[in-house]
Amino acid sequence: MTRIPFSKRLFDLTAAGLGLILLSPVLLLLALLVRLFHGTPVLFRQMRPGYRGRPFPLYKFRTMTDERGGTGDLLPDEARLTRFGRFLRAASLDELPELLNILRGEMSLVGPRPLLMQYLDRYSPEQARRHEALPGLTGWAQVNGRNALTWEDKFRLDVWYVDHWSFWLDIKILFITLWKVLKREGISQEGHVTAEEFMGNEH
Repeated sequence: MTRIPFSKRLFDLTAAGLGLILLSPVLLLLALLVRLFHGTPVLFRQMRPGYRGRPFPLYKFRTMTDERGGTGDLLPDEARLTRFGRFLRAASLDELPELLNILRGEMSLVGPRPLLMQYLDRYSPEQARRHEALPGLTGWAQVNGRNALTWEDKFRLDVWYVDHWSFWLDIKILFITLWKVLKREGISQEGHVTAEEFMGNEH
C-alpha cells in the first residue's frame, strides 16, 4: 500500500463521523465516569508513529490513575490500572476517542495498531513496512490474537495486511473485531497488563 486509497479514506470519514454522532451519549457518559474514577485529564494523549512513521497525538480514555510512590515516581501500570480501567480495556471502550484521530486523517478504522515511538529504531526493515499503511483502530493482527501474539507474529500479520489490503478485507476485519470484542479475546499478554515491551529482534 504505497498510498492511502480514496475509497478507504472516504469510508473512514463516513464511519467515524457517524460513529461519533451515534455514540455521543456513550462518549459523554464514559467521560464523566473516567473523570470520577481517574480524575483529569479525561483523555490520555501520547505521541505515536503514524503513516510512514510520522508522529501524531493518539487519544484514548484514561484507564489508570496518577498514583505515585514515596519517591514521587509513578507506580507500575498494574498498580495504577483501576477496575473501571480494566473494564474499559476489556470492552475496548478506551479506544473510542481514536475516532477523532480517524476524522483528522491520522488513523484509519483498520490498519496496524500505532505502537510506541521508541520502537521505530528497533524494527527490521521488513517490520518497518507496517508503517506503509495508516495505523488502525483495529487490524489484522488484532483479529488474529491481539496481545496474546508474539511481537514477531504481530508484525508479520501487519505486513501481510499492507500487502493484501482491499476494501472487503477491511469490512471482514471490522465484523471479526465486533465478535472478538464481545468475546473479550486477546486483551492482554500472559503476565502483563497489556503486552511486554518490544526490545528489538536481537532479544
